[in-house]
Amino acid sequence: MARVVCLVGFLIVIGAMMAVLPALAQTESTVDSGPAAEVKYFDFFVVKGGPIAFGLIILSIVTIALTIEHCLSIRRATVVPSEAAQHAKALIEEKNYLEAIRFTAEDPSMLGYVLNACLVEASNGFVAMERALEETLEERSARLFRKTEYLNIIGNVSPMIGLLGTVTGMILLFAEIHAADTFPGARIVADRIAVALITTFWGLAVAIPALSISAIFRNRIDVLTAECALGAEHILSVFKPGGASQADEPTQTTRQET
Repeated sequence: MARVVCLVGFLIVIGAMMAVLPALAQTESTVDSGPAAEVKYFDFFVVKGGPIAFGLIILSIVTIALTIEHCLSIRRATVVPSEAAQHAKALIEEKNYLEAIRFTAEDPSMLGYVLNACLVEASNGFVAMERALEETLEERSARLFRKTEYLNIIGNVSPMIGLLGTVTGMILLFAEIHAADTFPGARIVADRIAVALITTFWGLAVAIPALSISAIFRNRIDVLTAECALGAEHILSVFKPGGASQADEPTQTTRQET
């Protein structure tokens, strides 16, 4: 829960910075140059960035949405729920294997999926259960990693989009100089370059949080996958060689179910 609060707080800080920077520039310009400059600075940070800047702002909204979704889905309560682990362990210890298979089949967590795959393979021996454990863990962790790839893609592409906007702005500036056949004043050049750099600003403002959050969630997936493996091994330890009489029971109940 603390990690979720930290992530949400981090997003709020980033969003506040992105919202406050144009406002600060607005205030400064109002003091120095009057109301006309206020509109100009607002345009620099929002309007004059053009479609590329607006696209990057949309990507920032997508980043926030993905982060919220990951905070809800990639957490211990949904991946390795302690209640489900305790209930499955109790059913197996009571040798109620049929009910354990049904319970784990209905449980949506990674732990439930892994336990169900292992229990289904009980008729083939403990080696088959271990193989099922490894395969299902790899499958589910890969699925979670694929979810975080969207943040990684946004983080890597956003600076490139910002650089595209900068290059486009510089090309337009030199085209204007060429058309006028003279070098414009310093104020005009500064305005054009500032507008071109706005897209780079938005690209970095999107990329830095996206890459940071992606790394945090990838580390979390590694930790939760390891916890799931340890929890499943502990619950299924009763089926290890030496407990053959216990391992035969789910085989019989599975056959009765079929």
